[in-house]
Amino acid sequence: MDELMNLMIADESPSEISDSIKNQLMQKAAARVDSLKPVVANAMLGYEVESEEDVETETVGELDNEEETEEED
Repeated sequence: MDELMNLMIADESPSEISDSIKNQLMQKAAARVDSLKPVVANAMLGYEVESEEDVETETVGELDNEEETEEED
């Protein structure tokens, strides 16, 4: 984002600014595709994959149970 702002402030050509925007969007899209590849591959092969939200929920639940046990003692 800083690179884009610097290009605008430096009064670079609109084509350079446009190219910078396109590059940043492509990088974000590529990162998102890379992060979803394992999930899609496992879904296509029929494997179940726990999402990050499920893992976080289970962890929070375990911590809450431990705290309740300690409070009861």
